[in-house]
Amino acid sequence: MNKITMTLQADHLILEALKEDISSEDVSTNAVMKEAVTGEVELICKQDGIAAGLDVFKRVFELLDAETKVEFYCKDGEEVRNGQRMGKVVGDIRVLLSGERVALNFLQRMCGIATYTHAVAALLKGSRTKLLDTRKTTPNMRIFEKYAVRVGGGYNHRYNLSDGVLLKDNHIGAAGSVTKAVKMAREYAPFVRKIEVEAENLDMVREAVEAGADIIMLDNMSAEDMAEAIKIIDGRAQTECSGNVTKENISRIVNLGVDFISSGALTHSAPILDVSLKNLHAV
Repeated sequence: MNKITMTLQADHLILEALKEDISSEDVSTNAVMKEAVTGEVELICKQDGIAAGLDVFKRVFELLDAETKVEFYCKDGEEVRNGQRMGKVVGDIRVLLSGERVALNFLQRMCGIATYTHAVAALLKGSRTKLLDTRKTTPNMRIFEKYAVRVGGGYNHRYNLSDGVLLKDNHIGAAGSVTKAVKMAREYAPFVRKIEVEAENLDMVREAVEAGADIIMLDNMSAEDMAEAIKIIDGRAQTECSGNVTKENISRIVNLGVDFISSGALTHSAPILDVSLKNLHAV
């Protein structure tokens, strides 16, 4: 996805979030602010973590009022500390108040994912294994959440169903077997597309290898079975471990030597990073 397409998609999703929060007017703000007054508010970090989504935070206010000025004292990917001033926003106080929640929702979520990903990726340091996300993302938040994974030191698996062939258990069931599913995918998909097969047991691993799968996902296997599966594959396909992988249990598979470890927890279970807009005052 190129930068222009990403910006247009992000703007659309940010505007939808603003429409969700301001269906007709911001009654509270309009009740106390009858006219435009320039104000300033500080962006304060309230937990240690990794910054991510600063441009999205900024864009919320710009879409409400292009005259709003946002200045940051940190960059995406940098460590931030509890109590640190991350930036400030200057503009019409009505805009600062109306955009606050949406801007913080994006930023807190993205910082949280980057922080969690950073912690999990640190556990793979020194290995050749790459940490991948999945499609287990919040609806309409995928573009932001997958970006946050990259900021945190992870890598993106396919962005959506159009990006690659991944034959999961139900695809295999619909086709009739691993062999039939791979054959049908090979005939249908462009030759530049890799074919990945999800294998739940060693028999499926053997069949996937013989069928010519490019990548074999070892799904919800024990560490012992995954080690045996890697021996069976013997370099004839790339390997990926998946299935309920979290920061707490990834250590059991770090030393297996797989090419990839994918974890839905990076996006569906990462807690937010607490950040706030504080000290609003007229200038």
